[in-house]
Amino acid sequence: MSHTLTVRLTPELAAWLKETSARTGMAQGAIIREQLERARGQDDVRRFMKLAGAVHGAPDLSARKGFSRP
Repeated sequence: MSHTLTVRLTPELAAWLKETSARTGMAQGAIIREQLERARGQDDVRRFMKLAGAVHGAPDLSARKGFSRP
């Protein structure tokens, strides 16, 4: 590992990290790396969210039965 990052944690996060490290026996840095990898893997899953709210048109645009206006 050649990159070092300094992060200021809230007291709650610091306590969670310390407790999790003690409980699992994993180093605090390993826990943080694992969480960063997990977050990086979720980027592909949420790409569709870029399109949220991108549809323009009439408010009654839905053609689904029960939702469209007569």
